Amino acid sequence: MRKRLLSLTAVALVAALGLSACGSDDAKTTDVVDTTVASEAPSSEAVVTEPAAAGELKDIVDTAVAAGSFNTLAKLLTDAGLVETLKGEGPFTVFAPTDEAFAAVPADTLAALAADKALLTKVLTYHVVAGKVLAADVTTGDVPSVAGPALKVVVADGKVMINDATVTTADVLATNGVIHVIDKVLLPPTETSTPDTTVVAAAGAAAAGADTTLAAPAALADIVDTAVANGSFTVLAKLLTDAGLIETLKGEGPFTVFAPTDAAFAAVPAETLAALAADKALLTKVLTYHVVSGKVVAADVKTGDVPSVAGPALKVVVAGGKVMVNDATVTTADVMATNGVIHVIDKVLLPPA
Repeated sequence: MRKRLLSLTAVALVAALGLSACGSDDAKTTDVVDTTVASEAPSSEAVVTEPAAAGELKDIVDTAVAAGSFNTLAKLLTDAGLVETLKGEGPFTVFAPTDEAFAAVPADTLAALAADKALLTKVLTYHVVAGKVLAADVTTGDVPSVAGPALKVVVADGKVMINDATVTTADVLATNGVIHVIDKVLLPPTETSTPDTTVVAAAGAAAAGADTTLAAPAALADIVDTAVANGSFTVLAKLLTDAGLIETLKGEGPFTVFAPTDAAFAAVPAETLAALAADKALLTKVLTYHVVSGKVVAADVKTGDVPSVAGPALKVVVAGGKVMVNDATVTTADVMATNGVIHVIDKVLLPPA
């Protein structure tokens, strides 16, 4: 039954391929249920073509393919054998990434998907929800995907976020469901029980502008190797080497690491970085202030103070669909490693004097 549901979802994704957002002003709103609806969405790149006449709706796949802005999605649906599923009865709700969204995915991640049909199927069905959910019915909360893991939906400030993707065009109707166009590809969380399914989740999904998407290697690695493989943590890797902490963080653990990106370190004053480089003890304290003993995944995070390995506590606040650690925001959560978990943050944490 679950296998059938997975295939059904995949079909919905294909439909998203044909999706495009209507660019004309007179097509922004409509009350006619049997026409393709494109909601007003700034910076939408897709253009949805309405049926020749009311009542000529097509299934999700044909609707998507007809748009021409979902070539990558269409190809992947074909590769995964999901087209017939998404042409089935449904109904399905498909969050369809455009070709431009796929172009932003790291090449190694796309290669990993192409080489692993099971993983590709999981990623594609992570974009599908059972049933027909229109924009008017969307509320903030977690919604189970056909793939299993839940999608985090946040409705705020006149827009809808699905994990870290923005809905740019909503309510593109099809005979077997509805398509909502999104500007990013959704990657399901890594499951420790299936280490070969290594796609990193973007958690705290309301965080627009997240600058990092981690693609885990083909098999889980330790915390250091997982971070280094991504390429967005070169400053952190260098400082860990300078402080002599590499072997520690490659040890058994488990550890929970709040990892600042290169962009986060670039925002630190030059004199502060110079002071760290000149004082190994201070550098070690700052780096270990980003580490917590034990493996704490996003589902277990609660508001409160958490002791760091350095000693001083970190102040964690969970609110408004995001997690704050001191004044840093978690932009990507639950990056699994063999000896713990990494949560990506957008600022460097400095312990109290």
